[in-house]
Amino acid sequence: QVHLVESGGGSVQAGGSLRLSCVRSGIAYRPYCMGWFRQAPGKEREGVAVIDSTGRISYADSVKGRFTISQDSDKNSLYLEMNSLQPEDTGLYYCAADFVHRTMCRLLRTNFAYWGQGTQVTVSS
Repeated sequence: QVHLVESGGGSVQAGGSLRLSCVRSGIAYRPYCMGWFRQAPGKEREGVAVIDSTGRISYADSVKGRFTISQDSDKNSLYLEMNSLQPEDTGLYYCAADFVHRTMCRLLRTNFAYWGQGTQVTVSS
């Protein structure tokens, strides 16, 4: 059983920064792909950033240049550094894991079988 626990969410003003963390437990081997997704009220869950086991990264266009995804394999942890936050970044942010080895790691929700409970990010103008 894989457990993912997010932390680091909060309320900030536009232009502010937050750092999200996700700790993984419950399984001995590393996932092929880890990612951050978010869901705003009334909207579908969307991919924010993903990173594969070799360190290859993909970002959604809306966060490029502002967000940075990273991982620490020794700590079984995933991070998302978010800068220049805007009100449209508001949402529930989820950590997700994909253990299937694919051609590439994609910002595709259906590829991820394991999810955390989410951490809320609220950005006010």
